[in-house]
Amino acid sequence: MENFKEQLQAMFVTEDQIPEQHRVDEIHQREYLVNGEMRPWNGEVSEVYSPVMIPAADGSLQRKLIGTYPVCTETEATEAMEAALQAYDNGRGEWPTMSVAGRIKCMERFVYKMSEQRTLVVKLLMWEIGKSYADSIKEFDRTIEYINATIDALKDIDRQSSRFEMAEGLVAQIRRSPLGVVLCMGPFNYPLNETFTTLIPALIMGNTVLFKPPKHGTLLHYPLLEAFKDAFPKGVVNTVYGRGAVVTPGLMATGKINVLAFIGSSKVANDLKKRHPKVNRLRAVLSLDAKNAAIVTKHADIGLAVSECLLGALSFNGQRCTAIKIIFVHKDVAEEFTRQLSAAVEALKPGLPWTDGVKLTPLPEPHKPDYLKEVIDDAAAGGAKVINPHGGITSGSFVFPAVVYPVNEGMRLYHEEQFGPVIPVVPYESIEEPIAYQINSPHGMQVSIFSNDAKEVSSLIDPFVNLVSRVNINTQCQRGPDVFPFTGRKDSAEGTLSVHDALRAFSLRSLVAGKLNEQNKTLINEIVNDNDSNFLSTKFIL
Repeated sequence: MENFKEQLQAMFVTEDQIPEQHRVDEIHQREYLVNGEMRPWNGEVSEVYSPVMIPAADGSLQRKLIGTYPVCTETEATEAMEAALQAYDNGRGEWPTMSVAGRIKCMERFVYKMSEQRTLVVKLLMWEIGKSYADSIKEFDRTIEYINATIDALKDIDRQSSRFEMAEGLVAQIRRSPLGVVLCMGPFNYPLNETFTTLIPALIMGNTVLFKPPKHGTLLHYPLLEAFKDAFPKGVVNTVYGRGAVVTPGLMATGKINVLAFIGSSKVANDLKKRHPKVNRLRAVLSLDAKNAAIVTKHADIGLAVSECLLGALSFNGQRCTAIKIIFVHKDVAEEFTRQLSAAVEALKPGLPWTDGVKLTPLPEPHKPDYLKEVIDDAAAGGAKVINPHGGITSGSFVFPAVVYPVNEGMRLYHEEQFGPVIPVVPYESIEEPIAYQINSPHGMQVSIFSNDAKEVSSLIDPFVNLVSRVNINTQCQRGPDVFPFTGRKDSAEGTLSVHDALRAFSLRSLVAGKLNEQNKTLINEIVNDNDSNFLSTKFIL
């Protein structure tokens, strides 16, 4: 054990041993974007320490300082909101009244400028949240693909809306219109991609945005602020920096936020929604807590189940809302499953983000190693064991994954979303046990079912589609592809995200209608032929 801990500590190397192309210079952000200007900041700043630790002279490990960013106050947050309100101008602003083609052109300009920052943003993903080089590249490139897919989806929606509809003596054109000011807050685990899955559709539908970066993964947005400034009219994108508990409640309390787009905990989402004086006016697009279960039946292909559960539970160290966070295994196959799972976990390669083939990296949250030890110790006190030889061994910000078995409902790991590299395994005898777990769980995002018995799978699909939003068959829980709906039940989500669904989530069906008589025919034809209206139009975007 001590030898392995020393091996883990040895992976943290001095700065001169880090490959030159992956070294990072400190970035001290002293400006923020509001009303189309990069405003200087001379106040309090927050220091950003990387999960990548550096050995000190005394042999201890120290998180490396990689930069600082503004800790703004309610005053700056209010200024940002006023800029967004002014740019929207009760729906009369340049951005909400702009043609779809015009907004697409602005978004394409942003994508071009964003792509120029790829190298730096990828590097900051590695250093700020400990994501591997390969996964950091994948996150950036997937985000670009998502934006382009969103543009294509909007073109498709607009093409379908370019015709007039006639019914019961009325003629109408039905399009989608923006909702107003959107407060957009993303998560630390996918600080670029998941943030942009709400930010981009909100923008392209004509809303103005207040954008608050996540606590971990803040600096990586700094290189993109100039792109936002240059690509969009002033006041359309405004940044809100500062401590969430300080700057966001006041924004919500004004009642001037029309949409809350938030990815994080249900506790925070509930608190923010309650602050709004007229909740009926607030649209919420939320992706929240999850405790996704895998169910391995006695008819499962054990090798396949182990492979998929390994990916589902430990991709990016299990720090995903879509991660498999608890595994139910039939008692008849539990011994073989846990044996193979333990061996597969032990074979994973730990290292720093740029290490070739790395599968396990340091954790960005400073408190996380202590928390994981707490829940493992709690399970041990209840009779469970860490069954893989190096499970739970910690060095600095790194925790080697622990397979904990047998877990039961009296343990914290049975209920709490661990959001880290700990895999609780629960043996079961009756299939009613995992069904009861899902019924009683406050979460309802996804489940993975592993079985090769068609009748057994069928009998599980029907109840589970009414308990969670996605049932995965012999496959890990996951978000993509982005064309698939992404949502959840209970405390796990509000609203649905996919490329198409997100465009609908941040807009409203609006129509222009009139009696189908000669006078209106002449009037409408004149408006359309002279291109006087961006809404009432038959233009066809290719």
